[in-house]
Parts: sequence; C-alpha cells; structure tokens
Amino acid sequence: MNPEKSIYENLGGAEKLRKLVEVFYSKVQAHPRLGPLFPADIAPVLDKQYRFLTQFFGGPQLYSELYGQPMMRARHMHVPITEERSKEWLGCMGEALEEIGVEETLRLLVLHRLAGPARHFVNMPGERD
Repeated sequence: MNPEKSIYENLGGAEKLRKLVEVFYSKVQAHPRLGPLFPADIAPVLDKQYRFLTQFFGGPQLYSELYGQPMMRARHMHVPITEERSKEWLGCMGEALEEIGVEETLRLLVLHRLAGPARHFVNMPGERD
C-alpha cells in the first residue's frame, strides 16, 4: 500500500473497484439476513455503490455528480438496519476484499473507513435469534 495515494488508487482504480462491488453484492445477496433487503434487480444498486465508493475512497466525485450530496443515512432510512446487519455487511465486505486479493493492510484500512458509516446507518434495535 502506498500512503501517498488515495484508497481508490491503492485499490486499483475503477476496474478493481467495480470487481469489488460485484463480488461484495454476490455475498450480500446470498446472505440470509442481508439478501432480502435488496431488490431482485441489483444492477442499479451496484452502480450506485460503485459511484459512492469511488468518491468515498478518494476517486472522482461520481456519486455527487449524478445524485447530489450522498446523505447516505437519510437514503437508507427505509431499510431496517440493525447493529447485527451492519456487522454482517462489513463481514461481506471483508470477504470480498480478501477474495479479490486486496492485501491485508489495505483491507483493514478499507474496513476501518467503512465501519463508521456502517454504524451510523443503524436505525433499528437489535434482532432476536
């Protein structure tokens, strides 16, 4: 990992980030508690996530150019997000990062960077199993 570069650049730019989003959402869709939260047609979600992560990790402002300010918590309020689901979402991201070959230092940095927003999106009390 090069500390002089953005996370976006360290991940490998657009092509690698698109791959990450694809692998990540295949894991999310297969997850028993996360999958049902997403629409059957996942393509628009993939595009938005790609645009958001590009911007969030220091790349071009693709999300804001098309949708305006991210305001991600407000955009997710209709989705029941518990602390457990937030952790499971991060777990899927960790698995996807590992699967596409992101080295450990960068993988941990990405997960750390996403952990704050993931916790911020929590809008429901915990689930009972």
